[in-house]
Amino acid sequence: MTQQQPTTMEPMSREMQDCVQACMSCHGVCEETMSSCLQTGGQARMPILRALMDCSEMTRMCADMMMRRSPLADEMCMMCAQACDLCAEACMSMPDDDRMMRCAESCRRCSEMCRAMAGSTM
Repeated sequence: MTQQQPTTMEPMSREMQDCVQACMSCHGVCEETMSSCLQTGGQARMPILRALMDCSEMTRMCADMMMRRSPLADEMCMMCAQACDLCAEACMSMPDDDRMMRCAESCRRCSEMCRAMAGSTM
């Protein structure tokens, strides 16, 4: 029998903690915005809904991967940044909607933090 050594994870860096928080915040904003879009309906919002769904899922998964120190977290952060960029762009197509503008801002912030994390060593 081989003896297993206990595995301990390094504490998360401040930058990673901030990125996880930005991802989770963006996830929540996307979910709320999606709910609002579904209530107001309309086929014109379908591309926005798709972008919101993609961003919501990517931000949640990205945060999860960082928290468990996945070796794929760098790549996930880059993909998450791209999803956030697309979502921000989709939300910006409705500049008169305050909820959409808040969502676009949250997506932009998350994108910046994810790009910074992807460029650093996790």
